[in-house]
Amino acid sequence: MTERPKVMVALSLDEDALKRLGEVADFDIVEDYSIRTKEGLLKIIDNYDGSIVGLPPFDREVLDKTHRLKVISRHGVGYDSVDIKAANEKGIVVTITPANAVSVAEIAFGLILAVARKIPQAHFYVKEKQWSRRASRTSLNGVELSGKTLGIIGLGRIGSRVAKIGKGFDMKLLYCDIVRKRKMEKELPIERRSLNQLLAESDFVSVHVPLTDETRGMIGENELKTMKRDAVLINTARGPIVDERALHHALKEKWIAATGLDVFEQEPINQDNPLLELDNVVFTPHVAGSTAEARSRCAMMAVENTIKVLQGKETKNAVTS
Repeated sequence: MTERPKVMVALSLDEDALKRLGEVADFDIVEDYSIRTKEGLLKIIDNYDGSIVGLPPFDREVLDKTHRLKVISRHGVGYDSVDIKAANEKGIVVTITPANAVSVAEIAFGLILAVARKIPQAHFYVKEKQWSRRASRTSLNGVELSGKTLGIIGLGRIGSRVAKIGKGFDMKLLYCDIVRKRKMEKELPIERRSLNQLLAESDFVSVHVPLTDETRGMIGENELKTMKRDAVLINTARGPIVDERALHHALKEKWIAATGLDVFEQEPINQDNPLLELDNVVFTPHVAGSTAEARSRCAMMAVENTIKVLQGKETKNAVTS
């Protein structure tokens, strides 16, 4: 009798996904927080043929520890926590689950609306009982989105959905991408710009590129100074794409008006992070892809990716260096 493969599940999957995985493999649900550290991974990783994970640090040291692992199945689209080159050298397939575009695009636009219309401030204005017939509410005056320019950095699955939502608000659309998207240029329409041109022309800038050596710190002091003084920056991609020190300086010195952030250089965010002291920032705790629908799609896709690799089949969701 052929021994069934064993899979480490290092995050919460729904019942249907676990049932599907159980049809072809044995699995352990590892909920210990230590699994998110390299030290925790080093202790157990050689016990498994497959892993379904969030963002544990699969660096070369961890990958060198395992002699049986065949697949790292990411529950999500980011893979910056995995040394792809080292994995490929060892024949370990790394897969992603591009199934959360709707959720991320919606929260990106939610942050745009929250900043533009000062929704968090308005909420606390009412909750803290400051609202009365005579009280002035001019401090809550926001700006309309109609007629404003939305610049999208990265017109992929998520960025293109943000563009479509922006079109519904009658916004002018610009994009910056290493690949020209001629079809979308005609359909939306949307105009292509260089990064600096996009930053200089946009009222709202939304970031939707993966974290790579090329994109790390791509929004720094020079880029922030290029933006309009009343512009808004939204980041739901990866924290290190934006230089947080430069961003704090830009917000404090009013180089730009405000920002909406779902991701940070360090997560969870340090409680002494100076961005927390500012009132022109709207925060969410890396929950852009956290909807019931997206998590269900990603869970089943992560499981199917794992099964295909364990069975020696190809998957279109594999990542190569």
